[in-house]
Amino acid sequence: MTKIITISNQKGGVGKTTTAVNLSAALAQKGKKTLIVDCDPQANATTAIRINKSSLDYSLYHGLIGEAAISDIIQTTAMDNLMIAPSDVELIGFEVEMMAVKGREEILKKLLATLNENRQNSDIFDYLIIDCPPSLSLLTLNALTAADSVIIPLQSEFLALEGVGQLIKTIKLIKQSFNPSLKIEGILMTMFDKRTNLSRQVAQDAEGYFKDMLFKTKIPRSIKLGEAPSYGMPVITYDPSSIATQCYLELADELILREDSLTTRVGE
Repeated sequence: MTKIITISNQKGGVGKTTTAVNLSAALAQKGKKTLIVDCDPQANATTAIRINKSSLDYSLYHGLIGEAAISDIIQTTAMDNLMIAPSDVELIGFEVEMMAVKGREEILKKLLATLNENRQNSDIFDYLIIDCPPSLSLLTLNALTAADSVIIPLQSEFLALEGVGQLIKTIKLIKQSFNPSLKIEGILMTMFDKRTNLSRQVAQDAEGYFKDMLFKTKIPRSIKLGEAPSYGMPVITYDPSSIATQCYLELADELILREDSLTTRVGE
């Protein structure tokens, strides 16, 4: 079974794309066949994996409007087990072109449902990681409707908890209206600096408010995380020894352990 996870937060600058790229790379390094789906017209995830947007024959936009199959869109990357469905600025047009289309919130779900057709079992993806725009747009609605679960990056800064609370309410509405099986995979603290009182206070408040929804792993502030995309690399390959690399590998372990535990319970 392929697990589809959306990385979402309506607030920009919280480490959403950074998490989509580096969690995907960490899962791939752990031997999990992983596909990044770049559902953001800014296409930062595409750039961060060193895909030349100007040379693409097809992007996610062409798949969403029915001009290309998902198999025609997917690109390989420099990492084993990691592939990407790239995006470019054309994706902005999806919002306008599909606004009046019936069932517009399920277009991505239907496109991804064709992904494993005619594939051998050994080639089926273990994880699809969807990167969303920093807004509650039609693209974000499509991503949440297509997903099994959502990871919410929580910036270790003032007012961040309030924004996540609003997003959780939105997820509940989407669950009621479009995707009854959608669940919150977890809330991930990003840009965490244990040396500051603010980060520690936000972490304490988050643990009290969200409890078991909070991932144990916290993603630190890191110069290496900021540098890696300019080289078209996940931090895992840019600097394998960095603390950020270690944290994303630990996050991947947490995620895999949850899936293994669920599989065991279902099989009992």
